[in-house]
Amino acid sequence: FHPASNVKKMSAGTPLTDDDRWPWLNAIAAEIARKRASGTNVIIACSALKRAYRDILVQGHRDTRIVYLRGRKELIAARLAARKNHFMPPGLLDSQFRTLEEPTVDEHPLVVDIDATVDEIADRIVTLLKRNRETL
Repeated sequence: FHPASNVKKMSAGTPLTDDDRWPWLNAIAAEIARKRASGTNVIIACSALKRAYRDILVQGHRDTRIVYLRGRKELIAARLAARKNHFMPPGLLDSQFRTLEEPTVDEHPLVVDIDATVDEIADRIVTLLKRNRETL
């Protein structure tokens, strides 16, 4: 969903600004709206680091959930370093943590610690989504 200009900027190690992120967030929000309109479920992974970003994505719909993947900076850095051929270099992690506004209770986030394998994390997410489906 990132425009080419964002990918180029991140590839060069330059953090994105809010102005860079708005078109990207609006593109994701439009995709969520299309899926909702068609009655299709979708999971989209993105770094919606600020409350304002998440508000654009959720748009007040209680059936659109934020899953906050919470992890220690050192663990995330190690995982970023292990990625191959990704446009966001590990050097941008500090700017991501500076920008991060952890979700608050009123956003109804599903919080999942990432100190596990990918399969275990996915299982945790599915369990929380199923458990929380009744509260929507």
